[in-house]
Amino acid sequence: MRSKYLIIGNSAGGIGAAEAIREVDKSGSLTIVSDEPYPAYSRPLISKYLTGERTLEGMLFRPAEFYSQNNIVSLLGKKVEGLGLESHTAELDGGERIVWEKLLLAPGGMPIVPRIKGIGERGVFTFTNLDDAKAIDGFLDNASKALVIGGGLIGISVTEALVKRGIEVTIVEMKETILNTILDEQASLMAEEALRQAGVSIVTCHTVAEISGGGVVRGVTLDDGRGIPCDLVVVAIGVAPRIELALGAGIKVNRGIVVDRYMATNHPDVYSCGDAAEAYDFVYGVNRLTPIWPNAYVGGRIAGLNMAGIKAEYPGGTAMNSLNYFGLDIVAAGMAAPPDEDGCEVLSRQNNGIYQKVVLRDDLVMGMVFVRDIERSGMIFSLMKDRVNVGSFKQALLADDFGLVSLPRELWQERLETSPSRLVPQPAMPAEAVEDFAGE
Repeated sequence: MRSKYLIIGNSAGGIGAAEAIREVDKSGSLTIVSDEPYPAYSRPLISKYLTGERTLEGMLFRPAEFYSQNNIVSLLGKKVEGLGLESHTAELDGGERIVWEKLLLAPGGMPIVPRIKGIGERGVFTFTNLDDAKAIDGFLDNASKALVIGGGLIGISVTEALVKRGIEVTIVEMKETILNTILDEQASLMAEEALRQAGVSIVTCHTVAEISGGGVVRGVTLDDGRGIPCDLVVVAIGVAPRIELALGAGIKVNRGIVVDRYMATNHPDVYSCGDAAEAYDFVYGVNRLTPIWPNAYVGGRIAGLNMAGIKAEYPGGTAMNSLNYFGLDIVAAGMAAPPDEDGCEVLSRQNNGIYQKVVLRDDLVMGMVFVRDIERSGMIFSLMKDRVNVGSFKQALLADDFGLVSLPRELWQERLETSPSRLVPQPAMPAEAVEDFAGE
């Protein structure tokens, strides 16, 4: 078959691209291929599926009729086996071939599974897509104790779901604190305390050396020889960008697929976005992997516009996570824990269980962490994203009364005139919009 536009990936980035293409080109043939058999759904909501709080229908990112309404051919449950750049072809499992004019690679990420003795035992799972949640759900009748390898976002998400299902959970984290890639030490310790209060056991500074069972999980052995009994193991040590198609086709790859500010790869007709792409990070000023849902969607839209002939530049994204686990609200973005030698200025306050921190460099906001009182985090993030010099009012950033009137008059007038919505605080961005395992 032939398709003017081919999108590989059916999550935030792919859908963002499809919508942007259809805004410009209503009739050009458009095909989306995904190895998952489901319509586009919000991957971070798989924890809600596991608890029974959401069905697949309640997780859909767009209505099921989205494809037909937008004249999109959806090939779901199909895997692309290889790409031919000179021939502009994609080879699917089963032998089908698609000839394309413009291609978007938005394949997302895949769970990292370490080489541990016993990793193949029945009762070992990952937790990045709906099938993972379904598999764990189908196993819980045989389980009472779970061990989660990894204390990052995925690990904490599945831990909360398992606790809600009445499972006793132990987390094993190799570093000193949980959520260490997105939070500073103080916020991590506060999150850890919330988990312990909910009955979760946490083991830090250790790894799992072996999973034992003889066919089905019965326990694990840590690197120090300690044994922990369990009948369910979830591997949640991270997600790696899916770069195999790009590598096989000769597209430039670093840690992820390298793109420019137009989300284009080094091939003129191939674009990429989402978890698989290394795109511009406005905090660090370089291309980085920033695998969160809003970045994937915006990057997809930029790619789609360019694929359809409208020149558009990606404004850049950065790490941004809004969490609510075990009743604890946390917002973190950018450089939350800068190295000591990074020349940063740190403003912070902590009282009554509330913790707030803003990281500055050259009077620009480079990062932030808000725990419990997150009301003004949206405004701080907008100042960070718009690269506003906060030097004249930085001491007010964490004040209880900080708001629009705290800004210099010319600044808030300019910002109100250009985009009034930018200064409306948006702290409670749902976790399903921003968590780091957002997917394609």
